Amino acid sequence: MFTLINLPYASLEPVISDRTLSFHHGKHLNGYVNTLNGLVAGTPFEGKSLEEIITTAPAGPVFNNAGQILNHNLYFTQFAPDASPAEASPLLARILQQWGTLEAFQTDFEAKGVSLFGSGWVWLATKADGELCILQCPGADNPVAHGLRPLLTFDVWEHAYYLDHQNLRAAHLKALWPIVNWKVVEERYNK
Repeated sequence: MFTLINLPYASLEPVISDRTLSFHHGKHLNGYVNTLNGLVAGTPFEGKSLEEIITTAPAGPVFNNAGQILNHNLYFTQFAPDASPAEASPLLARILQQWGTLEAFQTDFEAKGVSLFGSGWVWLATKADGELCILQCPGADNPVAHGLRPLLTFDVWEHAYYLDHQNLRAAHLKALWPIVNWKVVEERYNK
C-alpha cells in the first residue's frame, strides 16, 4: 500500500506559497496515492514498487497514478527552504562539461519546461554511461519509463504554479532554482 510522503520542510515560502504546497501535496498527490491503492488492490501490481509498476504497466490509469506519485515524490524531496547553491561535485562537473555553465543548463532546462505542450514534467536525467539529458515528459511520463535515472524535475502541470504565477509558467520555473537542494540531486546522480 502506498502512502503520502511527509514533506521534509514546513514551508517553501516565498518561492512556493503555503497554499499551493497544501493543495499540491495534500490534495493532488494524496489523490494519486489513494487512486493507485484502489487500482492495484487484488491485481498483479499489488505489492510492487512504483518503479516496477512504471516499467511494466501499460498506458492508462495504473501507469498514470504510479508515475504521478513517483514524479511528485522526487519533486517535493528535491527542495529545501534554505538550499545552498550548487557546489563543486561530479554532477556539477558533468553539467559544466555538457552545457558550459550552470546558467546555460538552467536556461536550457527552463526553455524545455516552457515549451512542453500541455501538462507534464521537465527532467534532468542520466543515462547508464553518465551522460546527462533534459527530457520533456507529458502527463505522468518520466525517465524511469525510458530506462533513465531521474535527478531533478520541475512540475509544469498548472496545479503546481497557478495560484502563485497564474499562467506564467516561465516565471514559475525560474523561481524554483533558489530552493533546489543540490545535495539531494547529487545523491541521485551518485547512486
